Amino acid sequence: SDESLFVYDCSSAEKQQDGKGTDKGSDDILAFAFSPSGGYFALTDDSKRLILFQTKPSWECLSVRFVNRRCTSLVITAAEDKIFVADKSGDVYSYSITEPKADGKLELGHVSLLMDVALSADDQYILTADRDEKIRVSLTKAPYSIVSYCMGHREFVSKILVIPNCPDLLLSASGDSTLRLWQYKSGEEVHCCQLSTICGPQAAKPDQKYTVSRITYCCQGGYVAILCDSIPTVYIFQLDATAQQLLYKQQISLKHKGWDIAFEEMGDLWILQEDKEAPLLMYRACDGQWKAVTDDKGLQKMSEYIQDNWTVFEGFVGAGSYYSHLYKASFDNMDEYLQRKEKRLQQQKKKKQDLQHGSSGQAKKKMKTEEPSL
Repeated sequence: SDESLFVYDCSSAEKQQDGKGTDKGSDDILAFAFSPSGGYFALTDDSKRLILFQTKPSWECLSVRFVNRRCTSLVITAAEDKIFVADKSGDVYSYSITEPKADGKLELGHVSLLMDVALSADDQYILTADRDEKIRVSLTKAPYSIVSYCMGHREFVSKILVIPNCPDLLLSASGDSTLRLWQYKSGEEVHCCQLSTICGPQAAKPDQKYTVSRITYCCQGGYVAILCDSIPTVYIFQLDATAQQLLYKQQISLKHKGWDIAFEEMGDLWILQEDKEAPLLMYRACDGQWKAVTDDKGLQKMSEYIQDNWTVFEGFVGAGSYYSHLYKASFDNMDEYLQRKEKRLQQQKKKKQDLQHGSSGQAKKKMKTEEPSL
């Protein structure tokens, strides 16, 4: 029934029998997604399994398949016939839902690690974001046919989202601390929001990066909520679809690290945080301000479910930044750069001198050994 909690343990799922016994992964879930209607749910884990569930009339595991590489993101089509899975080597494979045991098919490839994959509301376009600052827009039915590139980010693109009720607009986020809006079919950037200017005054350190780790959107009111990597705050914006820009509305400070955020259809905002005592928070818009809701029965019930199953989350408590290794190496600090350069020059100079001393020593030795014959 709807009241009961469905629990699935990935460690009990079948393992890949490749005979090699190498590259054994953990059972950590790397990516997951519901289909737009909520009728299907898919996940992929560190052991390279792709597990498909149907959720209606009740939860049931339909298949366990295996992917070639560890995955970073996946998305299910609105038609609910395919899952598109993006992986660390830069490839996107499609897996059938109608044939839940069929092998995957290679659809497209980038030359660098893929960070996110998204589909337009009508499934016509597939959008892929990579570590090398690029967003590529392709035709879903012919992915080798590239429609456009959305270029402008200066670091890896962490998240992309096609706005469901403004289907020509794409929202993207990056390690460059910006949120950008695009007319993605033409690749034109229509708005850029510098998160450091909005969130900066509260920054714990002057060079604080605002890398968006989660984006959620609510059609009712056009609200966008974001979570940034390692920052215990949820930032809320509103999309002005006519002016094609994001308006900053509010921030919600958390007492603990935020793990995930999601809007439900009626507009309530759910926040999952790193705290066993209060793992879930719910906020509701009231006269233009988001306020905490505490007396909701659904919230209380879900909080209890999470507390009862807290062992599932324990391995993630205290985890470091997911993105820190993805930034380009840069020398923003000129002094540090010059010091390194000076040190390198001194080392090269010393090496040269040592070589010269060594060769002149050899010459003297040679002269001494040759003297008796004169």
